[in-house]
Amino acid sequence: MRLIPDRIEVAGSGRLRLDGAPGAGGELQGVATGLTGTEGWPGDLLPAGAHAERLGWWLADDTGTARAVRSAAVVFRVVDVQGPLRMFRHGYQSWSPCSTATFGVDRDPSLAAGSLELVRGVHQADQRVVDDPLELRSEWVTVLVDDRHEPVLVGFDAGTEHDGTLRLRDGQEGPELWCEAFLGDAVLRPAERCSLHDVVVATGASVEDLLAAWATLAGEVGRARTSAPYQVGWCSWYHYFHDVTEADLDANLALADDWPFEVFQLDDGYQAAIGDWLVTNPRFPSGLDAIAGRIAAAGRRPGIWLAPFLAAPDSAVATRHPEWLARSADGSPLVTMFNPPWGGGLDGFMYGLDTTHPEVLAHLEQVAGSLVEAGFSYLKLDFTFAPSLDGVWHDRSRTPAQRVRAGFESLRRGADRAAALAGVAGGAFLLGCGAPLSHVVGLVDANRIGADVAPWWTASTGAGPGTAVLAGYEDSEPSTANAWRNTAARAFMHRRLWLNDPDCLMLRQQHTALGPEASATWAHAVGVTGGMALVSDDLALLGADARRLLDDVLELGRRADAASSEGRVATAPGLMDAGVPTAVGSPVGRLDVDVTTGRSTFRPGA
Repeated sequence: MRLIPDRIEVAGSGRLRLDGAPGAGGELQGVATGLTGTEGWPGDLLPAGAHAERLGWWLADDTGTARAVRSAAVVFRVVDVQGPLRMFRHGYQSWSPCSTATFGVDRDPSLAAGSLELVRGVHQADQRVVDDPLELRSEWVTVLVDDRHEPVLVGFDAGTEHDGTLRLRDGQEGPELWCEAFLGDAVLRPAERCSLHDVVVATGASVEDLLAAWATLAGEVGRARTSAPYQVGWCSWYHYFHDVTEADLDANLALADDWPFEVFQLDDGYQAAIGDWLVTNPRFPSGLDAIAGRIAAAGRRPGIWLAPFLAAPDSAVATRHPEWLARSADGSPLVTMFNPPWGGGLDGFMYGLDTTHPEVLAHLEQVAGSLVEAGFSYLKLDFTFAPSLDGVWHDRSRTPAQRVRAGFESLRRGADRAAALAGVAGGAFLLGCGAPLSHVVGLVDANRIGADVAPWWTASTGAGPGTAVLAGYEDSEPSTANAWRNTAARAFMHRRLWLNDPDCLMLRQQHTALGPEASATWAHAVGVTGGMALVSDDLALLGADARRLLDDVLELGRRADAASSEGRVATAPGLMDAGVPTAVGSPVGRLDVDVTTGRSTFRPGA
């Protein structure tokens, strides 16, 4: 199997044949494009025997008038395929599923009957339904394999300026891989030349080694933040959910001395409204300063959750500043999330803040700074895909990637400034969640890498929400099985792009449909991969068995994390052999999982 560069295509503007000539360029109906040549990866980033190329390219307006560009793509012909052609489909944001699909057999989730545009926008860079019924999509990076040849990795080396979507399509001469820079209808200014992220291609090593090498490259390009210490803590969400109270928080804090927690994080449920993060609701009468003070006095780092780019229709921020909201084509506020428990005046439909508006960016900086000033130096930033959706934005020259990143940059500035003034050791800690992964390298210290866990293994075994709204994207809904899928598939990212957050441990055996075997499976998955370890139970329900399991997980996790820091990250053996990963391994051991039942076998490492 080989990939042959064939042409550049720009959405709505035609095509340019490349004919294998680096540096070739030309006009495509008012859009100029070209290649800047190819170069290799730094040799010390590649596994022994591997070889790789990086292809630079650019895009420019050539009309003298501003024009919107949806996307541009370098197209490779995929030739000499022997047997079924399989593709690793990497998900767009934290919750978006990762899996292996077979070309000509599996289908893109956007084609599912009843798929909703809002849901597609949450889980894909391009929220439209694919044109080719055979098309398979991966975001940021992919691996292709057939039955005879070595695997081929293809990806983008960054995602700060635009999304990178890999589209496997049925071309006139056979399969084609479209390496698409998705600009989301950003307006190119007259004569503006836009350098696009390099397309990288690598072969000559195992799937696991190629993915690890690519993550190392992307981390170096993005100046990834990977030096934060291993995180151990407690989170309120998976026992109390939206109904958490200040009394619940205090009751668990009173028991925390018997547990090895360093972080103590208050999740969703404290805020006056989505968007009004500095004002508590009546269930939290003391206010944020007092709550953070009590957590700090107990010797824990105070953490807090927020969804910084969302605003409930009846929130103070939305009603006082309607000009801060992104807009739909008809001029109404842009809906960027639906979550019925939030209410908000429209039964759970949430608006998106316009992160291209200077006043919004100043507001986000002030919110983050105020929370850190109140004592919360650990910020969990959730539902952060919101600025990526199609809409009408204050600055139409900004791509979806730039809109997301601008919001994170403002939060980082505010949090860092306040942490420096307060003398916070190590500075503020930012955890991304629901984040388009390629956009936040270098800004977050940790990133959620999978779907929400839940007190059940699969939704069918618990009281989980129905999946009708998520048609085509059911694998992203809260369930421990879905969290396992991505924790294994994205294990290679840990300490290369950020600290992996696989999501919380659940150790309780009451008020849960997650049985002892599945609970232990999930705990061992967290330990073997070395990611963050936060418990999310009412501590009053936990006994000696739960503590022993946690101690085992932390012992594994600290060793696996240390190995990751030395370059020996966890991997998912057989990733390309099955639709869903069934194993994960690291220097501390190997975990084989029955993805249907949640049962597993753990074999310690040497």
